[in-house]
Amino acid sequence: MEDTRIWEFERDLWIGGGEVYRERVAENCVMGLPATPFLFDGEAATQAVESTPRWEEVEFAECVVERPQEGLIVIGYRAHARRGSESYHALCTSTLRRLEHEVWVVVQHQQTPFGVMVADPDQG
Repeated sequence: MEDTRIWEFERDLWIGGGEVYRERVAENCVMGLPATPFLFDGEAATQAVESTPRWEEVEFAECVVERPQEGLIVIGYRAHARRGSESYHALCTSTLRRLEHEVWVVVQHQQTPFGVMVADPDQG
């Protein structure tokens, strides 16, 4: 997958809904997100997306693309997303796996928000 398509793919995940997630996120995906329960599989992430207002726009900065082996892409970036007056800024990584020609899914995604205190699940 060429770089331009990678970033379009990732942008669609930020602004798209459950339908996009069902198509592009593997069931056995692992997501680390700054919200309870903090670790999500693909189905739990899709359900969370379906019950959360979507971002209206997102911009990526400091974009990094690595291809450690055939059929595997690892990306890192800063995301700045907005909906209405709400803004979210995070450091993110995603790992994409090719299932077949031109068919890719997310198998890992992680977000570390900037300027936000994330609750510690061990602190009650």
